[in-house]
Formats: sequence, C-alpha cells, structure tokens
Amino acid sequence: MGREKDVKGDGKAKHKATKLKRLSGYESAGAGGDTVKYGAEPTKSTKKTENEKAHKKLKTPKTETMEQANSPSESIKQEPEDDNFTVIKKGLKRKRTKDEPMEGPSQSTATHASKKEDKQRGQGDESDGEAQKKKLKMRTKKAVKKEEGETPKRTREEKEEARQLKIKQKKEEEQNRWRWWEEEKYKDGMKWRFLEHKGPYFPPEYQPLPDDVHFFYDGKKVKLSLAAEEVALFFAQMLDHEYTTKKVFRENFFKDWRKKMTHEERALIQDLDKCDFGEIHAMHKAKVEARKNMTKEEKRVLKEANQKIADEYGYCLLDHHKERIGNFKIEPPGLFRGRGEHPKQGMLKSRIQPEDVIINCSKEACVPVPPAGHHWKEVRHDSTVTWLASWTENIQGSIKYIMLNANSKLKGEKDWEKYELARKLKSCVDDIRNQYLCDLKSREMVKRQRAVALYFIDKLALRAGNEKEEGETADTVGCCSLRVEHITLHEHLEGSECVVEFDFLGKDSIRYYNKVPVISKVFKNLKLFMENKEPGDELFDRLNTTTLNKHLSSLMPGLTAKVFRTYNASITLQQQLKALTNSSDNLAEKLLSYNRANRAVAILCNHQRTPAKNFEQSMANLQAKIEARKEQLALAKTELRQAKKEAKAKGSSDPKMQTLVERKKAAVKRCEEQLLKMEVQATDREENKQIALGTSKLNYLDPRITVAWCKNMNVPIEKIYNKTQRDKFAWAIGMTEADFEF
Repeated sequence: MGREKDVKGDGKAKHKATKLKRLSGYESAGAGGDTVKYGAEPTKSTKKTENEKAHKKLKTPKTETMEQANSPSESIKQEPEDDNFTVIKKGLKRKRTKDEPMEGPSQSTATHASKKEDKQRGQGDESDGEAQKKKLKMRTKKAVKKEEGETPKRTREEKEEARQLKIKQKKEEEQNRWRWWEEEKYKDGMKWRFLEHKGPYFPPEYQPLPDDVHFFYDGKKVKLSLAAEEVALFFAQMLDHEYTTKKVFRENFFKDWRKKMTHEERALIQDLDKCDFGEIHAMHKAKVEARKNMTKEEKRVLKEANQKIADEYGYCLLDHHKERIGNFKIEPPGLFRGRGEHPKQGMLKSRIQPEDVIINCSKEACVPVPPAGHHWKEVRHDSTVTWLASWTENIQGSIKYIMLNANSKLKGEKDWEKYELARKLKSCVDDIRNQYLCDLKSREMVKRQRAVALYFIDKLALRAGNEKEEGETADTVGCCSLRVEHITLHEHLEGSECVVEFDFLGKDSIRYYNKVPVISKVFKNLKLFMENKEPGDELFDRLNTTTLNKHLSSLMPGLTAKVFRTYNASITLQQQLKALTNSSDNLAEKLLSYNRANRAVAILCNHQRTPAKNFEQSMANLQAKIEARKEQLALAKTELRQAKKEAKAKGSSDPKMQTLVERKKAAVKRCEEQLLKMEVQATDREENKQIALGTSKLNYLDPRITVAWCKNMNVPIEKIYNKTQRDKFAWAIGMTEADFEF
C-alpha cells in the first residue's frame, strides 16, 4: 500500500501520520489485570509489490532523519546493505562516515526524478524508512546482546513450542486435579481418614557475628553472649525503620533484651541510648545489597536449595492424595511489630523449638522425625481438625497452626461450607430482621442493645468485635465493643435526619469513618444508651460477642455475626452485577461493571488501601496514551473519508479501492475499541485507588456468583481470577452452572 498513488496530502499531513504511527506499540494493563499490547494496524501498509521486492535486492532505502521526514519532496539517498551501523546509545544518531555526504533538506541536490517518485509514493516511503531503521536497530541490539552474553530472544518456533507445552501442562494439571467435591462428604465431623507429613521446617540456628563486626556501649567495644548478640542483631536490622524511634517499642525491646543478657552484661548495659549498633547495621545492609546483586548462577543455586526444602516439607498425603501445605516453615525469632500502636511492639518473639510443637497425623502414618537431639511436645491423631502442627507463641499467647494450602480439599471444603451457611441465612433473614426491629422497643435493656447491635451488623456489615484484655492489644474495636466516644449523634446533618457518625479503629487498626442515617427507633435507643456515660464507657454495656452469637445460633444453627457479613457481601455482589451488567457490552465494559460491583462490596466491608506512590504519574501516563490514541483515531477517520471519496470517484468496479476502504474501516474500528479500553481502564483505576477489591473477592464473596456471571456474560474466568485464585476456587469453577443463584 506504501506505493499506492491514491495517497495524497501535503508534507505536514504526512509528517503527522508518521509521528502517529509510532503510537501503535503502546502497552496498557487490561481491566482483568493482564498486560495488553495495542498493536494497531499502521495507517499505511508497508507491504511491497513484487517489483519493489526485486528492486530492494539491489538497493535498500536509507533510514531518513527527522528533517527529511518533514520534507517528503526531498530525494531519498541509497546506500549499500553492508554498511556498519553501530548504535552507541539508544536514541542517538550514528556518526557520519568520512566519505558520506551530509543529510538534510537540500533543494540543490534533489533531482527532478526523485521529487516525482517521492510525490507518488507519499507516506509509504516514510513507513519504509521507519521500518528499515527499526530493523537496523534491532540487528545492532542483537549483536550487542550476543557480545554481552545475554540470552537472545526466542524464535517464533520456540515461543510456539513453549505455548504448546504450557497448554499441555495445564491439561495434565486439570486431569490430575482431585475433584473432592464430587465425592461423598465425611460424617460426624471427620475431616480426613489418612494424613502423613514431614512436620514443620525449623529456621537455621543463629550464626555469630564476624570477628570484624562489633557492638559498642558508651563508646567501648563489648563482646556479647550469643543469646544477647542475636537479639541485638534483630534491633540493628530495624534501625532504618520508624519502629526503633517509638518509645513503647524501645522500652519493650530493652526489657526483653536484658532477659537474654548474662549477669555481667546486665550490670554493664543500663541505657539503650548508649548502645551503638552501627557496625551490625552496616553488616546487615551489606548482606541485603549482596542478595540484591547476586549473579544468575547464585540465584539459581539458592532457588534450587529452597525448592528442595519445599519438596520435602511443603507437601503432605491427605487421604493418599498429594496436597500442598500453606505455611510449612516455623516463624524465625525476631521483634514483634504489631499493627497500629500495639502496646506489645518491640517484644522478643522467642525461637520455637520442637519441644514446643504438637504434631497431628493419622495412626497409620509415619510420625515426622524431629531435628537431631530434640523431641515433639506431643503427637496426636485427631481427624476432626484440619491442622498438621501447632504451637503457642509467647507474645499474645495465641496458638499458631500449620495448615494446608488455600487450594487444598480441607480449605476448599471449609470455604464451601461457609458460603452454604450464608445461603441458608437468606431463607430466614427476614424473620430475624423483624424480630430485632420488634426488640428495639422491648422493656429489657439487654434486648434493646442486642437489637441495635444486630441492626448495625446487618445494615453496615460491621464486625462483631472480639473480647480481649485491656492493654494487651491495640485499641481496635468492633460493634459489641464500641465506646461512647466512637459515635456522634446528629438530629439533622447534610439534609438527612437521625444520622450516626462512626469514627473508630477496626481490625488491623484500619479506621472506620462513616455517616449513616438510621431509623428513628435506633437513634432514640442510642441516645438512651449514652445517657450518664463518659466517653470511654462501653456503648453496649450489657452485651458481648459471646451472648450475641449464642442468641443468633438459637435462631439458626451455626449462625454467628460473621455470617451476616458474608451474606450481605455476597448478596450485594449478585444484586450489583444484575443492575450494572449488560450482555451487549464489550469485554472491557463488562469487567468495569464487575469491578464496580466488587467495589460496592469493598466499601460496605470497609476494605481500604493507600494509593500507590506513583499513582498520579501512572494516571498521567495513561491519559497521555489516551490523548495520543484519540489523535490516531482522528487521523484514521480522515483517511477513511479520503479513501471513500476516491473510491466513489473511481467507481465500484475497482476492487483495490474497495479493499482499501475496508482496511480503513477496520483500522477505525480497532482504534475505537482500543480507545474505549483505555478510557475504561482509567475510570477503573481512579475509582479503585483507595479501595481494596481483593480482600472481599477472596474471603467474603461466594465464587459461584462470579463463575455463573462469567458463563452468562461470556467473560473468561481468567479475567476475574488469577492462577492462584482459580486454584483456590477450583471447586466453584468445577461445580457451578450458569443458572446459579446465591
């Protein structure tokens, strides 16, 4: 097409066309999370006729400079193919050889024949020049890579072979997948019949500091005992973190550190401010840098060593099926950080020994062998639990477990049971709501408080809140543990009546702030609950999570406050998908609708995140690509109009002109689709910059709703769930039909 005579226009238009052709290689992330290359067809094809190919066997058009591109009427110089093009740096022009004439728009050196030829060829030769320039650059880059010893790019055949291998592996994986959901479920609470594993993997023992790395106290070198030195290293590793500047962290650390010191060390080291961890910190930073700068061979060796550990400890036999273990490694010792302003931050997390660990396996299985010189705390054979090993950590006194991976039978079965329980709530939720609304005017204060709490848990998806000892954890609360200071009542606010303003720290110290209009009965009861109370007093002083859940279980077996959160999240997704999605939408619009439905759930559940540091720059880059694509679309439309005009002038008998028009139409359509995709992506990014969609998608939304929606809307499941998520929800993908209703 580059040689077609129907392409016309002045030099300025041609320069603009050449400039915009370069935009077709832009990359942009797809709505489903995949990276998509927008390889739009150039506005002018670079295909050559047979005569042109024969001509190129003798001579190759020389790559044009930007000055020549601005003057398409200039002559096109020819030079041999075997010239040495050495690119010193990407983007820089090569140096002119001694005998090579200067390039540029010189009217005196341009012949009449070359002007005529350039006018006939138009932008086609500019495309040829750009293509030739890219080929030469790629040839040089390949030569440089070969010299530097880098792995060359794979050939087309190699890429196709790798693709076919990936498809084959995927099929084999699917065939070997354990379809446990098709088997009969165990009764009487039994989770498995056979369980065998290697036990947990323990972190390596502490290695002393090198002889040239020292700890100083009050300016003097001090040789610490191994136990004290290890804890000192934990603190030194965190010197760049703000934690080490916090008073609570420093006090807790120093207190626990002194417990590990010898009597002589405690007598000497009395003040943390006089301690100098500089050399230890420098050693740690050097090790971090060394890890970053490891060679490929070193990385390969490390990867193989880790894989060997994972192969030995990372799998178990569950009912004679090989299943992956989620967390097979015991946490190494270190300093506790916690979330928010945790009162125990800085305390020492003790090293877990085999004597602290309880092993769980079947009686017929081989009991895991403990490390040499050690023994297990206990070996159990409890088939009613899903954990493989457990121990009690020393900071919170909580029990830690080694469990199976998220895509295992035990985890999948637990998820399925969770969503089935939430589905059962659908059949009796109206009765429960009617009851708590009636209890709002009960003569018993405990029933009124329970009714208001249930109203909040149901309507706002608040967590119930766990009971805990004061001062032992961060100051986080749930519905039942709300204090008077956490809510403010407004008779009238922003055009609404009976508004409750919530402001407190929820799970993981994430702030919950919301202004919610409530019914008048709830508002009046809140006023009553707050009478004669101080800001630090409990709002629901006659209610706790245990009594609330006991009441709920009497209404429906297995019902707890947490089930309301799962139910409301899933039912909201289903309702939003029905309201937002249109089957006639294209894929990008359907994905935007799904993310908006997911976003509604995330807002309901208060799943927030901090925008990325480079968010504004990323959005600016995307907007620039959108503007460039708009220009390309405008040019494509102009060329389509011109092609139609010329086709009309020549009549419908010319098949070449009709083919040209069809190509221009396809180019316009492609540009429109790509522009729409980019605009949808920009909207999606902006709407979700402070909303975390992943938490609700993985933990609160019944995956069968998503699978059914994908089947109904012809959306590939890969656009919603990544590989890890598809493995986790394999049971839902395998059992769900398009007509599923939550």
